[in-house]
Amino acid sequence: MVARGADKIVGMDLFDEIVRLRRVGQKCALATIVQVNGSIPSYESAKLLVREDGSMIGTIGGGCVEAEVWNAAREVIGTEKPRHMKFSLGQDAAYDNGLICGGQLEVFVEAIVPQPKAFIFGAGHISKSLCKVATLAGFSVTVIDNREQYANRERFPEAEDVFAEEYEDLFGKLSIRDTSYVIIVTRGHRDDMRVLRWAVDTQARYISMIGSRRKVIGVMKELEKEGVAATDLDRLFAPMGFEIGAITPEEIAVSVVAEMIAARRNPEANWRQHSKSIFQADADKALVK
Repeated sequence: MVARGADKIVGMDLFDEIVRLRRVGQKCALATIVQVNGSIPSYESAKLLVREDGSMIGTIGGGCVEAEVWNAAREVIGTEKPRHMKFSLGQDAAYDNGLICGGQLEVFVEAIVPQPKAFIFGAGHISKSLCKVATLAGFSVTVIDNREQYANRERFPEAEDVFAEEYEDLFGKLSIRDTSYVIIVTRGHRDDMRVLRWAVDTQARYISMIGSRRKVIGVMKELEKEGVAATDLDRLFAPMGFEIGAITPEEIAVSVVAEMIAARRNPEANWRQHSKSIFQADADKALVK
């Protein structure tokens, strides 16, 4: 297969590239000809891979059909919702680019997203349960704490990575994308603020923080005094998790991971009404001002 667009690498394997993109945390869209009737300039099962930057690998025949599929693929990358497209290559002037073959084809365009990554800041009891539950739910988990006696492989065998370093020393090394989930469960308010100050300036899809409503409001006020915009803080879910009456670390982990799954699978749905976050009600939000 030959890379197209911005990528001119010859001989690159499409499936190897999908694996590489998922490994580095980048989305892409795969377009496949799933049905053919009559003559077309390609074949059933032909594939086109479109990266986030618009570059391509493979082809489904070129011309206006491929251009239209490319546009759809860019939308699919953004929405993560598949598209099923139908084309007729008859005497339609719109496809008069060497594609008047008389046939019809159907193309399925699907998003391929990397494994979601959960970054848990703090390595206490709740974090242990969060790591286990999030891993079971399909998240790749990284645990960060500045205490070696807590942040270690013995306590977090399921984690992909465990770092025992100062938070600020790691911020610049972490790749936070819109498939990332940041959960703040450090040992105190000041550490929570250190992480939250950084987190709201990232692309993370989901940011949550443990604590009572009083604590959350106090942290918000302190950060606003430092100049953090209220609109940035609106991204935070705190207190974290769904309102299910959770008490134990294990129950809290289930509550939080359920909220993460909702953010992942149904970002436009009405799942926020189940959240405990103070930002879900105008009356509560007014308390932060």
